[in-house]
Amino acid sequence: MSNKGKYYITTPIYYPSDKLHIGHAYCTVATDVMARYKRLTGYDVMFLTGTDEHGQKIEDKAKDAGVTPKQYVDNIVEGERGVLDLWKLMNISNDRFIRTTDDYHEAAVQKIFKQLYEQGDIYKGTYKGKYCKPCESFWTESQLVDGKCPDCGREVQDAEEEAYFFRLSKYADRIQDLLENTDFLEPRSRVNEMVNNFIKPGLEDLCVSRTSFTWGVPVDFDPGHVVYVWIDALSNYITALGYDNDKYNDYDKFWPADVHFVGKEIVRFHSIIWPAILMALNLPLPKKVFGHGWLLLDGGKMSKSKGNVVDPYLLSERYGVDALRFFLLRTFPFGSDGNFSNEALIGTINTDLANDLGNLLSRTVSMVGKYFEGGTLPAEQTADGLDDELIALASGLRDKYEAAMERFAFQDALSEVFKLISRANKYIDETAPWVLARDEANKPRLARVMYNLLESLRISAVLLTPFMPDTSAEILRQIGACPCCSQWESAGKWGSLSATATVSRGDNLFPRIDMEKELAALEELEAQARKAALPAVEVEPFAEEQVDFDTFCKSDLRAVKVKACENVKKSNKLLKFTLDDGSGTDRQILSGIAMYYKPEELVGKTLVAIINLPPRKMMGQESCGMLISAVHTEHGEEKLHLLMVDDAIPAGAKLC
Repeated sequence: MSNKGKYYITTPIYYPSDKLHIGHAYCTVATDVMARYKRLTGYDVMFLTGTDEHGQKIEDKAKDAGVTPKQYVDNIVEGERGVLDLWKLMNISNDRFIRTTDDYHEAAVQKIFKQLYEQGDIYKGTYKGKYCKPCESFWTESQLVDGKCPDCGREVQDAEEEAYFFRLSKYADRIQDLLENTDFLEPRSRVNEMVNNFIKPGLEDLCVSRTSFTWGVPVDFDPGHVVYVWIDALSNYITALGYDNDKYNDYDKFWPADVHFVGKEIVRFHSIIWPAILMALNLPLPKKVFGHGWLLLDGGKMSKSKGNVVDPYLLSERYGVDALRFFLLRTFPFGSDGNFSNEALIGTINTDLANDLGNLLSRTVSMVGKYFEGGTLPAEQTADGLDDELIALASGLRDKYEAAMERFAFQDALSEVFKLISRANKYIDETAPWVLARDEANKPRLARVMYNLLESLRISAVLLTPFMPDTSAEILRQIGACPCCSQWESAGKWGSLSATATVSRGDNLFPRIDMEKELAALEELEAQARKAALPAVEVEPFAEEQVDFDTFCKSDLRAVKVKACENVKKSNKLLKFTLDDGSGTDRQILSGIAMYYKPEELVGKTLVAIINLPPRKMMGQESCGMLISAVHTEHGEEKLHLLMVDDAIPAGAKLC
């Protein structure tokens, strides 16, 4: 049992994505590093992660895939290359994994919702406003940015439905005081964002149930309502410990959480909504919420569609999981955004891991094996003033490392370790062991030089353990470190390694990579992956009848903007569009695409229409033109895609 007490750390529970990339692992790797560090220092750690599996978006995707929502999320979480596979690949040491579809969690969420309702913190009303389906977020008009979701920048939809509301406004003053007058939320820049953007303009009550879809935790006292995803998702941090359920019994031991690590896009939910819910439940608040930045590609949030290789499986296969873990936290300050590129990854591996760490280990172990029989240092050793600077740097390293880790400055912690590694490489040049080895009389001095290098490697390896657990274990094995000198306490003491340590040479940990050749290889692999991901498409046969140019030119193709779209009554196929065609008079077109699109998805889009076709009646309504779309067959199923153009193109612009 630990003698330092408990430590509870969480990542957010992730929305199950069927396109996992290295950005998905960023926060979880950081959380894993912190959890491993705390275990190393003697804490009893609970590390929680999981998946957030409810919501309209999941329901829609499952429908498109022809499976139930549960089947859809089961495949993404537990299937090949799913979330659990990715965590295993990245060597994530979580103690518990929660899914919001777990029975015990759903039952606990129902109890929480009912308690809040019965005590008056939740009430029934009607929601009317803006809703972002990808983010599962409700917004007021004033919170939108250029009319779009402030978090993801996508289009929002008008929404109106009966709903339950949480009295978030009731807790506005307490939340503001929490944010402004404590260290609850870090980095500090996030505090200003939350207070100025959400609290000072007026914190509105939060819609916490939906009736327009069914994939969620049912409100057990009001059929037809499901619990809003963020009440559901946020409660996982306590239900996973056994709050309001009998599955676990760790709540009293581990709550409140020491820190929630979250991406900056969900800081609002964790620093405003979550503490308000806990205040309403009269429960202790987590000690800290830390909102980290994003991994960016080309200046935008990481996406599978961007132009760099971001497949963690491919990157791990080529460079090793430890190298990937190291790169993520060595290269980017955890609180800020970081620009990912294949060049940066390869450069970090070459500079820090191949040139510095790998080279130091390889040279040191090789020289010990070469200069001393059996690779064992002799007990007779001679110190020198040249040793003092290296020993002083190594002896003071653990305290500097610890200070950085406690403020989640992973990059700074690694920087301190690599100051020692760099100094040790310089020490080799200063002491010139190959010169000392020429004279038998210098053997005691040579032995001390080698010991100093091995001891520097030992301290470095212990402190690198949270970041690169497998690599650190291999370093400790090669330098002959026993378990007792591989612990946290020993990292603060120079001389813990046996003076007569025996080395055991192994493979080169990090071979240097040819940057130019590797980038070309990655580019080819990415092209192959993109090609393999393309659907198997059957194209409609080409028309054999030719159309003369003059006849073609008579078709008047125009950009049109969708002002409104709705289903046509008594028709399963038709959608009715109200379009701005630039003439100043609305144009109505009916199109048989209801099986491919929902009306609300198309409002605001810029489409292409032929506008000089003669009007015709469809289901008793006039259709003046035809929208242009592409049709193909994929895996035996017909697919249709409307032709959409850049929204910057004005209504009425002629296509030619």
